[in-house]
Amino acid sequence: MHENEWLEKRLAYIRGLNAPNEQQRLLLMLAQLSQPTPNDRRKLGVLIRAEKAAERALKARADAAKVLNAERRAVRKARDHELYKAAGLMGVAGVVDRETGRLNVDAGLLVGLLMELAAGTLPENLHQEALKSRGDAAIAAREKKNKTNQAG
Repeated sequence: MHENEWLEKRLAYIRGLNAPNEQQRLLLMLAQLSQPTPNDRRKLGVLIRAEKAAERALKARADAAKVLNAERRAVRKARDHELYKAAGLMGVAGVVDRETGRLNVDAGLLVGLLMELAAGTLPENLHQEALKSRGDAAIAAREKKNKTNQAG
């Protein structure tokens, strides 16, 4: 873009601002002079360079914000995926109705049991190894069913 084109567009932008800063107001004033002195042209050149730098800085900040937002979205997407997988396990166990998403068991009982599991304080008479084997088999059967459905 030619220097004069850029300046005209930038001046139009600055005129549209509600509160241009002092530098921008001076740029407008100097650009409107019909007979600028050599000193005025020098000041105008300095202000144009400063305004271009401000424009580049604004673009760089916007680009950086896009990168950060994309990173946050990726982290949130991975987190959401893990939560969906956990919810899927509740469906495999029959704790959640897969059609409605509603619990098939008492919420308090489920939370209490999960708290005990997380704390590692489940009673020994629950035969944790047998429960794990049964759960692993249910997960494997579900994965096999999903692969069959995807293939066919």
